[in-house]
Amino acid sequence: MANESPGLLDKERIIAGPGFNRWLVPPAALAIHLCIGMAYGFSVFWLPLSKALGIKEAIKCGPEVGFLGQLFTTTCDWQISTLGWMYTLFFVLLGSSAATWGGWLERAGPRKAGVVSALCWCGGMLFSALGVYLHQFWMMIVGSGIIGGIGLGLGYISPVSTLIKWFPDRRGMATGMAIMGFGGGAMIGSPLAADLMKHFATPTDVGVMQTFIVMALVYFVFMMAGAFGYRVPETGWKPAGWTPPPAQVSNTMITQKHVHVSKVWGIPQFWLIWMVLCMNVSAGIGVIGMASPMLQEVFGGALIGIPAKFGELDKDQLKAIATVAAGFTALLSLFNIGGRFFWASLSDKLGRKLTYIVFFVLGGVMYFSVPGSAAAGSIVLFVSAFCVILSMYGGGFATVPAYLADIFGTQMVGAIHGRLLTAWATAGVLGPVVVNYMREYQLGLGIPREQVYNQTMYILVGMLVVGLICNLLVKPLDPKWFMNDAELAEEKRLAHEKASAAEVVRSGNATGSDSVSPLVVALAWAAVGIPLAWGVYRTLQSVAKFFA
Repeated sequence: MANESPGLLDKERIIAGPGFNRWLVPPAALAIHLCIGMAYGFSVFWLPLSKALGIKEAIKCGPEVGFLGQLFTTTCDWQISTLGWMYTLFFVLLGSSAATWGGWLERAGPRKAGVVSALCWCGGMLFSALGVYLHQFWMMIVGSGIIGGIGLGLGYISPVSTLIKWFPDRRGMATGMAIMGFGGGAMIGSPLAADLMKHFATPTDVGVMQTFIVMALVYFVFMMAGAFGYRVPETGWKPAGWTPPPAQVSNTMITQKHVHVSKVWGIPQFWLIWMVLCMNVSAGIGVIGMASPMLQEVFGGALIGIPAKFGELDKDQLKAIATVAAGFTALLSLFNIGGRFFWASLSDKLGRKLTYIVFFVLGGVMYFSVPGSAAAGSIVLFVSAFCVILSMYGGGFATVPAYLADIFGTQMVGAIHGRLLTAWATAGVLGPVVVNYMREYQLGLGIPREQVYNQTMYILVGMLVVGLICNLLVKPLDPKWFMNDAELAEEKRLAHEKASAAEVVRSGNATGSDSVSPLVVALAWAAVGIPLAWGVYRTLQSVAKFFA
């Protein structure tokens, strides 16, 4: 068995030989993250799908057709609130699948996980396309929501462990690059989907089915290229010229030892970081969903130079301020993406714990300032606060894998990160519920629209205070939690690690040298950089409407 040649997807096959350029790994991770990041942009399909049968106007379901009825009905259109359940499923399944299969991923390797992710995400979209064609919403729930959600979870954590091992000198920057791609996926996918639906739409078809098929096929090519671009370093590999800081002078928050994923549920520090992520994301995600209506209701006619409140505007004026608010939402998405790379890279200098202190203190000040800037009628201060908030929302996601590697070691960081993402799944429900229900409650009390968000902002400040306290309590681990030498050796054996690439070469399972031309590295970056640049350009076009 030991002498058998490993399969194309096996971890032994992807151990990098001498001369491999580590800068080929981030574009492979980006190729996958930019595709699955379209989960953020799926709302672009809700309006066309809500008129899939009626085309011009939705064929409304009768009161007897509840949520379960809409899963199977072929005679009336789905409600947007029903379609929104797919969005909820994405993030619940992302967290739960990452937690469930994170340990398998560490042993199977990133290439196999990337291929499974591509099959699930793109296969799920194709099954959803069939659901649109047959007008069966249960097929969309199973296809994109469940199967696609599993692909999301595996794709999201597939590069984490590998990037941290390739960039021990710049952990934050490396994971920030990949996770920036997840934030950028909707920036490319949403305008692409809108263009495709416009192209495929006919007097009898809204064009969603064909758009799903085209996007699934394009994404499959990119995700498979990304999966096959993944390589893992040999055990003990270090960047040329870099030496790890000696244990006695290095930051005590960065361990040289390793924790087994099976132990993390019982470690207090894991739950503290879980709360840190949950509070940071709950506050940010609650605002993302309400950013557009919040700006419109708080400033009303002031957005278009008219001294009138939201409730006093006519239909054309409401349309005009909605266009401005769409530009505001696009601006926030740019800060969400930029913050992922900026804050994660900065955490390499500041340290992870201090970076999160900045998130919670600065974020708390920003949220606290919002009611004041709204009351003063200062659109500039209001928008600036939310841009900073959204940069730290993205930064929280991008910094946490490096935080985990510092505290729990690098051996199983991908699997531990998978378990931590259950905090995201929780926040995905908690944040929007707090913001939406508080708004409805305040409106019910008769509070003016421009003031209904004030209490919500103070509640979100409270969440950040909880996160700050949890972050301050994070201390280095007790040595009892770490694997001993024998346990670590066994884990490395199960993870198919080789002491050096030469072992793989000797057994005839790999090539001797992996040196790559700089041109190939440049082409790999261009393959992900050009679509990302196009997405930024399309987003800036929307942002221009805000500043017009």
